Amino acid sequence: MSATADHAEERTGPAVRLGFQPEQVVQEIGYDDDVDQELRESIEEVIGSDLVDEDYDDVADAVVLWFRDDDGDLTDALVDATTYIEEGGSILLLTPKTGRTGYVEPSDISEASTTAGLSASKSVSVGKDWSGSRLVTPKAAKSKK
Repeated sequence: MSATADHAEERTGPAVRLGFQPEQVVQEIGYDDDVDQELRESIEEVIGSDLVDEDYDDVADAVVLWFRDDDGDLTDALVDATTYIEEGGSILLLTPKTGRTGYVEPSDISEASTTAGLSASKSVSVGKDWSGSRLVTPKAAKSKK
C-alpha cells in the first residue's frame, strides 16, 4: 500500500508544490514536443482534467507557460498570459535548465516578470530539463475594464 501512496505522491508532488489544486482550469501556452510530459500529467492528475490549450476562450485559474530563449519576447509572452487568468491567478513559467537549448537567464525572467507586473517566487526544478518560476498577479493591481 505505501508503495502506491509513494507513487501517487511522486506523480502529483511537483504539481501540488507548485500550487495547483483540484478543479482549477489551467491553460497551457507554448506546448511543443520538448515539454516535460510527466509534469503535465502530474498537473492534470491534481486538477482532475486536461490542460486547456491556447485557443481556450474563457478565463483560467492558472497558466502554464513553456518558454524558450528563441520564443520571442518574454515580457510580451507574460503580459499576454496575464490576460488569460483570473485576478490573483498564477503563471507557472517553465524554462529550460542551465546548459539546455533555449535556456533563459534568471535576470531576464526577473526583469520580464517585473515589467509585466507579476511577483515572482523562487525558481524550482520541475523536471530533468525544466525549471519553473511561479509568478502571481497582484490582486489589487489589475484594473477592471
